[in-house]
Amino acid sequence: MGKTVTKEELNSYIGKETGVSDWFLIDQERINQFADVTGDHQFIHVDPEAAAKTPFGTTIAHGFLTLSMLSHLGEGSMLTVDGAVMGVNYGTDKVRFLSPVKVNSEIRARVKLADVTEKAGGTRLLLKNEITIEIKDEKHPALVAEWLTMVFLG
Repeated sequence: MGKTVTKEELNSYIGKETGVSDWFLIDQERINQFADVTGDHQFIHVDPEAAAKTPFGTTIAHGFLTLSMLSHLGEGSMLTVDGAVMGVNYGTDKVRFLSPVKVNSEIRARVKLADVTEKAGGTRLLLKNEITIEIKDEKHPALVAEWLTMVFLG
């Protein structure tokens, strides 16, 4: 779990990095399972022989697989608000897929709090986190997203 702060402390974290996750392996089994769940069996993801003939030289993770890992990777890297009853995914303002995640690569999240907006008379907070998914030993990140979370206060 990430660092817990009070509602009053949140604004002091805007623009600051709040955490970096551990590295997480994206292997072929995970890619295949994601293909099965989504029905997206494009060869670049699931056929190592055919994918070897592409400029990537191997299979790559679906962009949406990498995006879906925000929940897991962000968990210990985002701030938790003291007194929160729950937080729910509120969507994204922006997502950019910058580099493919090749099979057997490790990825991690680097999180920065970008904005906090009070909602519903102060009983809810809309948090915007800028999340960069880095690829181990790669110069460019896999993706950058502005992820929104609605926090319900007790």
